[in-house]
Amino acid sequence: MSPYYRGHLAMLLFSALVAGSFSLGSMVANDIAPMALNAIRFVIAGVVIGVAAHLTHGLRPAHFRAPWRFAVLGGLFAVYFVLMFYGLQTAPPVSAAAVFTLTPVLSAVFGFLLLRQITTLPMALALAIGGAGAIWVIFRGDLSAMRAFEVGQGEITYFWGCVAHAIYTPMVRRLNRGEPAVVFTFGTLVAGAIILTLFGWQDIRATDWASLSSLVWIAILYVAVFASAATFVLLQYASLHLPSAKVMAYTYLTPSWVILWEIALGKGVPDVIVLLGIALSVLALVMLLEGRARTSKA
Repeated sequence: MSPYYRGHLAMLLFSALVAGSFSLGSMVANDIAPMALNAIRFVIAGVVIGVAAHLTHGLRPAHFRAPWRFAVLGGLFAVYFVLMFYGLQTAPPVSAAAVFTLTPVLSAVFGFLLLRQITTLPMALALAIGGAGAIWVIFRGDLSAMRAFEVGQGEITYFWGCVAHAIYTPMVRRLNRGEPAVVFTFGTLVAGAIILTLFGWQDIRATDWASLSSLVWIAILYVAVFASAATFVLLQYASLHLPSAKVMAYTYLTPSWVILWEIALGKGVPDVIVLLGIALSVLALVMLLEGRARTSKA
Protein backbone atom coordinates (compact mmCIF):
# COMPACT_ATOMS: atom_id res chain seq x y z
CA MET A 1 0.00 0.00 0.00
CA SER A 2 1.35 3.41 -0.95
CA PRO A 3 2.04 6.14 1.65
CA TYR A 4 -0.88 8.09 0.13
CA TYR A 5 -3.44 5.41 1.02
CA ARG A 6 -1.77 4.73 4.36
CA GLY A 7 -2.25 8.43 5.05
CA HIS A 8 -5.98 8.03 4.45
CA LEU A 9 -6.17 5.01 6.76
CA ALA A 10 -4.26 6.94 9.41
CA MET A 11 -6.81 9.75 9.31
CA LEU A 12 -9.75 7.31 9.46
CA LEU A 13 -8.39 5.90 12.71
CA PHE A 14 -7.53 9.42 13.85
CA SER A 15 -11.15 10.55 13.56
CA ALA A 16 -12.42 7.58 15.57
CA LEU A 17 -9.91 8.07 18.39
CA VAL A 18 -10.39 11.84 18.57
CA ALA A 19 -14.15 11.41 18.90
CA GLY A 20 -13.74 9.61 22.20
CA SER A 21 -12.04 12.65 23.74
CA PHE A 22 -15.17 14.75 23.15
CA SER A 23 -17.47 12.37 25.00
CA LEU A 24 -15.08 11.55 27.82
CA GLY A 25 -13.78 15.11 27.99
CA SER A 26 -17.25 16.58 28.47
CA MET A 27 -17.80 14.24 31.42
CA VAL A 28 -14.74 15.50 33.34
CA ALA A 29 -14.11 18.99 31.92
CA ASN A 30 -15.48 20.64 35.07
CA ASP A 31 -13.65 18.30 37.47
CA ILE A 32 -10.08 19.34 36.68
CA ALA A 33 -8.48 22.52 35.31
CA PRO A 34 -7.82 22.24 31.55
CA MET A 35 -4.20 23.36 31.99
CA ALA A 36 -3.52 20.69 34.60
CA LEU A 37 -5.28 17.94 32.66
CA ASN A 38 -3.41 18.69 29.46
CA ALA A 39 -0.05 19.06 31.17
CA ILE A 40 -0.28 15.53 32.58
CA ARG A 41 -1.65 14.15 29.29
CA PHE A 42 1.33 15.59 27.37
CA VAL A 43 3.76 14.10 29.89
CA ILE A 44 2.16 10.64 29.72
CA ALA A 45 1.89 10.77 25.93
CA GLY A 46 5.51 11.94 25.72
CA VAL A 47 6.70 8.93 27.72
CA VAL A 48 4.69 6.51 25.54
CA ILE A 49 5.88 8.04 22.28
CA GLY A 50 9.44 8.45 23.58
CA VAL A 51 9.67 4.72 24.30
CA ALA A 52 8.19 3.90 20.90
CA ALA A 53 10.61 6.26 19.15
CA HIS A 54 13.59 4.80 21.01
CA LEU A 55 12.63 1.24 20.13
CA THR A 56 11.91 1.95 16.46
CA HIS A 57 14.11 4.73 15.07
CA GLY A 58 16.17 5.70 18.09
CA LEU A 59 16.49 9.22 19.50
CA ARG A 60 19.54 10.89 18.00
CA PRO A 61 20.68 14.51 18.40
CA ALA A 62 20.31 14.98 14.65
CA HIS A 63 16.55 14.46 15.03
CA PHE A 64 16.22 17.53 17.22
CA ARG A 65 17.99 20.18 15.22
CA ALA A 66 16.40 23.63 15.43
CA PRO A 67 14.34 22.86 18.58
CA TRP A 68 12.29 26.02 18.03
CA ARG A 69 10.31 23.97 15.49
CA PHE A 70 9.01 21.71 18.24
CA ALA A 71 8.19 24.71 20.42
CA VAL A 72 6.01 26.13 17.63
CA LEU A 73 4.16 22.85 17.02
CA GLY A 74 3.89 21.96 20.72
CA GLY A 75 2.56 25.43 21.47
CA LEU A 76 -0.09 25.22 18.77
CA PHE A 77 -1.37 21.85 19.96
CA ALA A 78 -1.26 22.94 23.60
CA VAL A 79 -3.50 25.89 22.71
CA TYR A 80 -5.85 23.59 20.83
CA PHE A 81 -6.26 21.07 23.64
CA VAL A 82 -6.61 23.61 26.44
CA LEU A 83 -9.29 25.57 24.57
CA MET A 84 -11.03 22.31 23.70
CA PHE A 85 -11.50 21.43 27.36
CA TYR A 86 -12.54 24.95 28.25
CA GLY A 87 -15.13 24.69 25.49
CA LEU A 88 -16.35 21.28 26.68
CA GLN A 89 -17.20 22.79 30.06
CA THR A 90 -20.37 24.15 28.45
CA ALA A 91 -20.62 22.84 24.86
CA PRO A 92 -22.35 19.47 24.19
CA PRO A 93 -19.96 16.84 22.75
CA VAL A 94 -21.71 16.57 19.36
CA SER A 95 -21.82 20.35 19.01
CA ALA A 96 -18.13 20.66 19.88
CA ALA A 97 -17.32 17.92 17.37
CA ALA A 98 -19.24 19.91 14.75
CA VAL A 99 -17.02 22.92 15.47
CA PHE A 100 -14.05 20.62 14.89
CA THR A 101 -15.35 19.92 11.38
CA LEU A 102 -14.70 23.56 10.47
CA THR A 103 -10.96 22.86 10.55
CA PRO A 104 -10.75 21.57 6.94
CA VAL A 105 -11.85 24.99 5.67
CA LEU A 106 -9.35 26.68 7.98
CA SER A 107 -6.64 24.19 6.98
CA ALA A 108 -7.25 24.94 3.30
CA VAL A 109 -6.68 28.64 4.03
CA PHE A 110 -3.51 28.08 6.03
CA GLY A 111 -2.33 25.40 3.59
CA PHE A 112 -2.39 28.04 0.86
CA LEU A 113 -0.76 30.74 2.99
CA LEU A 114 2.02 28.50 4.31
CA LEU A 115 2.53 25.88 1.57
CA ARG A 116 0.77 27.38 -1.45
CA GLN A 117 -1.48 24.33 -1.67
CA ILE A 118 -4.26 25.23 -4.08
CA THR A 119 -7.85 24.24 -3.31
CA THR A 120 -9.75 23.47 -6.51
CA LEU A 121 -13.37 24.45 -7.11
CA PRO A 122 -14.73 20.90 -6.56
CA MET A 123 -12.84 20.62 -3.28
CA ALA A 124 -14.06 24.05 -2.23
CA LEU A 125 -17.62 22.83 -2.88
CA ALA A 126 -17.04 19.77 -0.69
CA LEU A 127 -15.58 21.92 2.09
CA ALA A 128 -18.54 24.30 1.84
CA ILE A 129 -21.01 21.40 2.17
CA GLY A 130 -19.13 20.09 5.18
CA GLY A 131 -19.00 23.54 6.73
CA ALA A 132 -22.74 23.96 6.21
CA GLY A 133 -23.33 20.66 7.98
CA ALA A 134 -21.16 21.78 10.88
CA ILE A 135 -23.03 25.06 11.23
CA TRP A 136 -26.36 23.19 11.15
CA VAL A 137 -25.25 21.01 14.06
CA ILE A 138 -23.72 23.90 16.02
CA PHE A 139 -27.06 25.75 15.89
CA ARG A 140 -28.92 22.44 16.43
CA GLY A 141 -30.98 23.03 13.30
CA ASP A 142 -32.62 26.12 14.82
CA LEU A 143 -33.07 28.62 12.00
CA SER A 144 -34.02 31.42 14.39
CA ALA A 145 -30.80 30.85 16.33
CA MET A 146 -28.88 30.97 13.05
CA ARG A 147 -30.46 34.29 12.12
CA ALA A 148 -29.65 35.69 15.55
CA PHE A 149 -26.21 34.01 15.45
CA GLU A 150 -26.71 32.59 18.91
CA VAL A 151 -23.59 30.52 19.43
CA GLY A 152 -22.70 29.12 22.82
CA GLN A 153 -19.61 30.41 24.60
CA GLY A 154 -18.16 26.90 24.68
CA GLU A 155 -18.38 26.59 20.90
CA ILE A 156 -16.76 30.03 20.45
CA THR A 157 -13.89 29.13 22.79
CA TYR A 158 -13.28 25.84 21.06
CA PHE A 159 -13.38 27.46 17.62
CA TRP A 160 -10.23 29.43 18.44
CA GLY A 161 -8.59 26.18 19.46
CA CYS A 162 -9.51 24.76 16.07
CA VAL A 163 -7.78 27.71 14.41
CA ALA A 164 -4.57 26.66 16.19
CA HIS A 165 -5.15 23.06 15.04
CA ALA A 166 -5.63 24.20 11.44
CA ILE A 167 -2.34 26.11 11.51
CA TYR A 168 -0.60 23.10 13.01
CA THR A 169 -1.40 20.79 10.08
CA PRO A 170 0.51 22.61 7.30
CA MET A 171 3.20 23.63 9.78
CA VAL A 172 4.10 19.95 10.29
CA ARG A 173 5.06 19.62 6.65
CA ARG A 174 6.77 23.01 6.59
CA LEU A 175 8.92 22.33 9.67
CA ASN A 176 9.71 18.63 9.28
CA ARG A 177 13.27 18.02 8.06
CA GLY A 178 13.02 14.33 7.34
CA GLU A 179 12.59 13.12 10.91
CA PRO A 180 10.43 9.98 11.34
CA ALA A 181 6.85 10.81 12.37
CA VAL A 182 7.16 9.14 15.78
CA VAL A 183 10.37 11.02 16.59
CA PHE A 184 8.92 14.30 15.38
CA THR A 185 5.86 13.65 17.52
CA PHE A 186 8.03 13.03 20.58
CA GLY A 187 9.72 16.40 20.15
CA THR A 188 6.34 18.10 19.78
CA LEU A 189 4.98 16.43 22.93
CA VAL A 190 8.02 17.32 25.02
CA ALA A 191 7.81 20.94 23.92
CA GLY A 192 4.06 21.02 24.60
CA ALA A 193 4.54 19.52 28.06
CA ILE A 194 7.14 22.16 28.95
CA ILE A 195 4.92 24.99 27.70
CA LEU A 196 1.86 23.72 29.57
CA THR A 197 3.85 23.20 32.77
CA LEU A 198 5.21 26.74 32.63
CA PHE A 199 1.89 28.43 31.88
CA GLY A 200 -0.27 26.08 33.94
CA TRP A 201 1.91 25.68 37.03
CA GLN A 202 -0.62 27.35 39.33
CA ASP A 203 -3.39 25.03 38.17
CA ILE A 204 -1.11 22.01 38.48
CA ARG A 205 -0.19 22.92 42.05
CA ALA A 206 -3.82 23.64 42.99
CA THR A 207 -5.06 20.25 41.72
CA ASP A 208 -5.64 17.61 44.40
CA TRP A 209 -4.38 14.72 42.30
CA ALA A 210 -4.97 12.11 44.99
CA SER A 211 -8.68 12.86 45.22
CA LEU A 212 -9.47 12.82 41.51
CA SER A 213 -12.21 10.34 40.60
CA SER A 214 -11.51 7.17 38.66
CA LEU A 215 -13.47 8.63 35.73
CA VAL A 216 -11.09 11.60 35.56
CA TRP A 217 -8.08 9.28 35.50
CA ILE A 218 -9.71 7.12 32.82
CA ALA A 219 -10.27 10.25 30.73
CA ILE A 220 -6.69 11.43 31.33
CA LEU A 221 -5.23 8.08 30.27
CA TYR A 222 -7.49 7.88 27.23
CA VAL A 223 -6.68 11.36 25.97
CA ALA A 224 -2.97 10.85 26.73
CA VAL A 225 -2.49 7.46 25.07
CA PHE A 226 -5.19 7.27 22.41
CA ALA A 227 -6.24 10.87 21.71
CA SER A 228 -2.70 12.28 22.03
CA ALA A 229 0.13 9.80 21.54
CA ALA A 230 -1.59 7.71 18.87
CA THR A 231 -3.34 10.55 17.06
CA PHE A 232 -0.21 12.73 17.05
CA VAL A 233 1.63 10.03 15.12
CA LEU A 234 -1.32 9.43 12.80
CA LEU A 235 -1.78 13.13 12.10
CA GLN A 236 1.91 13.80 11.55
CA TYR A 237 2.22 10.81 9.21
CA ALA A 238 -0.83 11.86 7.19
CA SER A 239 0.29 15.50 7.10
CA LEU A 240 3.54 14.42 5.43
CA HIS A 241 1.75 12.49 2.65
CA LEU A 242 -1.56 14.32 2.07
CA PRO A 243 -2.51 17.97 1.40
CA SER A 244 -3.54 19.86 4.54
CA ALA A 245 -7.20 20.31 3.62
CA LYS A 246 -7.59 16.63 2.71
CA VAL A 247 -5.96 15.56 5.98
CA MET A 248 -8.44 17.57 7.98
CA ALA A 249 -11.35 16.46 5.79
CA TYR A 250 -11.54 13.37 7.98
CA THR A 251 -12.74 15.58 10.82
CA TYR A 252 -16.11 15.44 9.04
CA LEU A 253 -16.48 11.93 10.46
CA THR A 254 -15.90 13.08 14.05
CA PRO A 255 -19.53 14.04 14.88
CA SER A 256 -20.69 10.64 13.60
CA TRP A 257 -18.13 8.87 15.76
CA VAL A 258 -19.13 11.05 18.73
CA ILE A 259 -22.77 10.02 18.31
CA LEU A 260 -21.68 6.38 18.49
CA TRP A 261 -19.63 7.16 21.60
CA GLU A 262 -22.61 8.93 23.18
CA ILE A 263 -24.89 5.98 22.44
CA ALA A 264 -22.31 3.57 23.91
CA LEU A 265 -22.08 5.71 27.05
CA GLY A 266 -25.86 5.74 27.42
CA LYS A 267 -26.34 9.38 26.43
CA GLY A 268 -28.99 8.72 23.78
CA VAL A 269 -29.30 9.74 20.13
CA PRO A 270 -29.44 13.40 18.96
CA ASP A 271 -32.61 14.79 17.38
CA VAL A 272 -33.23 13.84 13.77
CA ILE A 273 -32.91 17.47 12.68
CA VAL A 274 -29.33 17.50 14.04
CA LEU A 275 -28.55 14.28 12.17
CA LEU A 276 -29.24 16.14 8.90
CA GLY A 277 -26.17 18.25 9.56
CA ILE A 278 -24.12 15.13 10.29
CA ALA A 279 -25.26 13.70 6.93
CA LEU A 280 -23.95 16.79 5.11
CA SER A 281 -20.58 16.40 6.79
CA VAL A 282 -20.35 12.75 5.74
CA LEU A 283 -21.34 13.72 2.18
CA ALA A 284 -18.47 16.21 2.10
CA LEU A 285 -16.02 13.49 3.12
CA VAL A 286 -17.35 11.11 0.45
CA MET A 287 -16.90 13.80 -2.20
CA LEU A 288 -13.30 14.30 -1.16
CA LEU A 289 -12.42 10.61 -1.04
CA GLU A 290 -14.06 9.72 -4.35
CA GLY A 291 -11.73 12.09 -6.08
CA ARG A 292 -14.32 14.65 -7.14
CA ALA A 293 -12.47 17.11 -4.96
CA ARG A 294 -8.73 17.19 -5.33
CA THR A 295 -6.04 19.49 -4.08
CA SER A 296 -3.16 20.30 -6.36
CA LYS A 297 0.22 20.85 -4.76
CA ALA A 298 2.34 23.80 -5.56
